[in-house]
Amino acid sequence: MISAFRNFNPLNVIWLIVVLVALRVCYLFRGPDQVEFILAESFARSLLPITYGHLLPLPADMVLAAIIVLIQALLLNYLVNFYNLLNKPSFLPALMYVTVSGLFTPFLTLSPPLICNFLVIWMLFKLLSFYKSNDIKSTAYDLGMIVALGSIFYLPYIYFFVVIWAALLIFRPFDWRDWAAALMGYITIFFFLAVFYYLTDHLHDFYKIWAPLGTQFPKQININYYNYLLLIPVIMIFILCLFKLRGNFFRSYILVRKTFQLLFLTFIIAGLAFYVKADFRLNHFLLCAVPAAIFFSYYFLYATGKWFYESLYFLLFIGIIYFQFNTF
Repeated sequence: MISAFRNFNPLNVIWLIVVLVALRVCYLFRGPDQVEFILAESFARSLLPITYGHLLPLPADMVLAAIIVLIQALLLNYLVNFYNLLNKPSFLPALMYVTVSGLFTPFLTLSPPLICNFLVIWMLFKLLSFYKSNDIKSTAYDLGMIVALGSIFYLPYIYFFVVIWAALLIFRPFDWRDWAAALMGYITIFFFLAVFYYLTDHLHDFYKIWAPLGTQFPKQININYYNYLLLIPVIMIFILCLFKLRGNFFRSYILVRKTFQLLFLTFIIAGLAFYVKADFRLNHFLLCAVPAAIFFSYYFLYATGKWFYESLYFLLFIGIIYFQFNTF
């Protein structure tokens, strides 16, 4: 399967859909009849004309989530090939994103982190444009607005503001105006939100938006013990990717080297932002899917020993299906 996706063949979209369905269909047999759909944070729900806490039938919810994942996978694949991050066009980024986004059962339904992955991909398009742009103040301003918009849907997304400043450090010489432009973009969105709070006579509650940022970092994460077994091939692939990156690092283009540094920081920042939510859920780690998919793609594109890398992916693929079908 990996060998087929190593080539940039439009027919791979069909196989991508097959993989997407195969990685999700088993959950229909053991999942709940209905799932709760909450699109935005409580402080912004009055802005959107949507019923919250609404229960959707599991099949409908999963179909919508699968369509979103497919679109995101194709967008990510376009991003990677457009900036030539792997030095060769392929469909591996799309395959890896579909795989990673089906890793755990909470990933399979609609959730704010899944919606926010559109913003993560959009941000990467703009962040990578820093490299060759002469004036990036308007782009930095747009990025600040994107982070603010993501924070409305899912508050932990606020930490992606650190990703903007990390990109400024990696790609650009220091210019305080670029940093200030990003901050102004973020403030702009919440200024209009403050106006809405004022007009609705709730301005005294405005400061509560950021109260969860003071949440104490948890001492442990409650996760099904068996889910750790599924992380074994994931960790193996990630470690093997780091070895491949180290071997090819100084032979890669400067943009590629800087981009993978940014992706690694994005992965860390997205993962650690989970503590903001008092009702932490495993689907938070969908925010790590975009950088993880690009790292995995790099390994599988340059891996040698077909029997090994095909077996490794097959192990991951079968493991995902097995843990969806079993409740233990």
